[in-house]
Amino acid sequence: DLCLRHKLGCAEKQRRNGNRMKSEILSLLRESENYVSGQELCGRFQVSRTAVWKVINQLKEAGYEIEAVQNKGYRLLTSPDILEEYELKSRIHTEWAGREIHYKEETGSTNIDIKNLAEAGAPHGTLAVAGKQINGRGRRGHGWESPAGEAIFMSLLVRPDFPPDRASMITLLMGLSVAQAVTRLTGLEAGIKWPNDVVVNKRKICGILTEMSTEAEYIQYLVIGVGINVNNESFPEEIRDVATSLWLESGKPGKKFSRALLIQYVMEAFEKNYGLFLETEDLSRLTEPYNALLVNRDAQVKVLDPKGEYTGVARGIDRKGNLLVEREDGKVMNVYSGEVSVRGLYGYV
Repeated sequence: DLCLRHKLGCAEKQRRNGNRMKSEILSLLRESENYVSGQELCGRFQVSRTAVWKVINQLKEAGYEIEAVQNKGYRLLTSPDILEEYELKSRIHTEWAGREIHYKEETGSTNIDIKNLAEAGAPHGTLAVAGKQINGRGRRGHGWESPAGEAIFMSLLVRPDFPPDRASMITLLMGLSVAQAVTRLTGLEAGIKWPNDVVVNKRKICGILTEMSTEAEYIQYLVIGVGINVNNESFPEEIRDVATSLWLESGKPGKKFSRALLIQYVMEAFEKNYGLFLETEDLSRLTEPYNALLVNRDAQVKVLDPKGEYTGVARGIDRKGNLLVEREDGKVMNVYSGEVSVRGLYGYV
């Protein structure tokens, strides 16, 4: 048993070292406008040319198109749409958001993965990503099985110092960050359906579920789960009218989007927006960009309140993330996302 454990430990160490080399080589190739010499790579990793050549070949086998020219070195031409840990680490260069990454080919739920990592002491900003998620949950416990290789399933660990009553605003922060990242990547006009759906052309491309672990009046950690329909080519009939993907909306059949690059953009946007949030511990600095993307704004909505439904016109969010709805009698209601749902008067948006 001891011998087997030692062998497994050595194999895991080799795998980690191999992934680190792949990640750093990809980073160098992406950052360089010219060729990166084999000698430079050998010196950086203190390995032989054969070892570098072996890693380059492994990357080629994974789908990377790398040009090798004698006396010049290597140049990255194209990257495959994969979510391996080394691919993500080669792209994400934030200060804390997504700097530690845990990737699984298949998982039940990335939110559960992050909770387990949080309980084991994982740091603020740890990101769990999965190629396929089979027990994903949406708001109000809705479940779904997600296909492999098309969408993004990820959860971010946040360890805040602010009180629990601020936590619901972090969902809005992530919605804003995803919308900004989608537009940056695709050029599509992404909008937000309050509080936690990102939409393109009035159909949903992203859902967000934030969960909190508290102790007395103290937040132990937040888990922000994000599911984004990126390269999905079709949806079940029952959700076809509501859901879509970036690939379907782009109208470019031959073009698949890089999910790893989108994750990079989301992490960069979230880190920036979270910093602005911490300055005031509310959405004062972010109401303007959020409201600019709010698809409900100045539209008639139906508020599904357990105390009684009513209709009105959505006027945007306040600094606490509540939706301001002007009723027909002129009274403006503060709608809190934890209690009610808001729908378009004649449909989803």
